[in-house]
Amino acid sequence: MERNSLDTSKYMKLALHLAKKSYRRGEIPVGAVVVLHGKVVGYGYNLKETLNDATEHAELRALKMAAKTLGTYHLEGTKMYTTLEPCAMCAGAMILFRIDKLIIGAKSPRMGAAGSNLNILDREGLNHKVNVEYSIYGDECSKLISKFFKNVRRNKNL
Repeated sequence: MERNSLDTSKYMKLALHLAKKSYRRGEIPVGAVVVLHGKVVGYGYNLKETLNDATEHAELRALKMAAKTLGTYHLEGTKMYTTLEPCAMCAGAMILFRIDKLIIGAKSPRMGAAGSNLNILDREGLNHKVNVEYSIYGDECSKLISKFFKNVRRNKNL
């Protein structure tokens, strides 16, 4: 396995670990990690329901932590690893924070703003573009999301 693949595996496993923390709290299971030069500088997991705040997405939490860690919101050179394709809000934030690359676990056909539903990260006319790739952990990420929503539907039918 080449070095880049090992790094992707390591950081996606961390993002999955964070997503499972969300899952245990009854949150949509999404985890995100921001990395600069092989060092984790930010991470987050969904806390929307816990904090009653629609902006408490894993990606935004990770970006804010990275900005605080680095002392700037200009996160050039960073990579973000996330278990679920970002929504429009999070994709817009990635452009504003100027991350270089996004590695995604599972696609989000309904809400995804990195190519599944719409593509904000590669839009003409914007002053920054984010390179996107998909992880080999897509199946594992998709299964966790599916399991969560099956439980939600089951509980609504009680």
